[in-house]
Amino acid sequence: MNKYFLVLLFLISFTGKATDSLATGTKKVVHYTEKDIKIDQESIPSVHFDNNFKSKYKSNEFTYEFESTSKSWWDRFVEWLEQLFKDIFGLSSGVSSTAVDWTINILATVIILLVIYLIVKSILNEEGQWVFGKSTTKKIISHEDIERNLRYIDFEKLIKDTLKSGDNRLAIRYYYLWILKKMSEKSIIDWNQEKTNSDYLYEIKSDVLRKDFEYVSYLYNYIWYGEFEIDNATFEHALQALEKTLKSI
Repeated sequence: MNKYFLVLLFLISFTGKATDSLATGTKKVVHYTEKDIKIDQESIPSVHFDNNFKSKYKSNEFTYEFESTSKSWWDRFVEWLEQLFKDIFGLSSGVSSTAVDWTINILATVIILLVIYLIVKSILNEEGQWVFGKSTTKKIISHEDIERNLRYIDFEKLIKDTLKSGDNRLAIRYYYLWILKKMSEKSIIDWNQEKTNSDYLYEIKSDVLRKDFEYVSYLYNYIWYGEFEIDNATFEHALQALEKTLKSI
């Protein structure tokens, strides 16, 4: 009997320990409602910024990122020129930089003056006459272009200068072109460089002038295109015929 009593007592003891272990393993759940939540009623202070506050932070001290800029061809050229001055003249960085600035300014001035000169030269013709100006007493056109610019030529002065130089053949040529210029100004002929002497003969209405022009055309062709030296007698005869025709226009 004692034996059964001990077993029963052991079972009772084990059952109590198991119940205690299960009880200690159970967690207590706590539930909260809106009444339990506390709300902060204090006001948040407002912050005011100046209108130009951004301008205070534009200096390099507040720049945290710098963009790397590639050098232009002009910057590379200036650096190359500075280095060239240093190598040739043994200058310091500051002196070579100043020398480069002076050199660039001088070159710029020369280029500007050159451009102005070219513009003025384009406005003026080769001998100094304004494109839209009146003819002057100077020889304004070269011999090669003289037939294309009859209205600009002062033939009277040109012939005097030619006679002084002793070029009689050229003087005959100028006399003949002077006649063409006067007939064109009087609307006797319609001047065109492509026309021939025969074309002008058909345009002349006056029989007397047509006959005189035909003769001086013959003298002109004979003397100018003959390419030989003329004697004084032939020159004087041709000169008289040319001046007679010139005065009759």
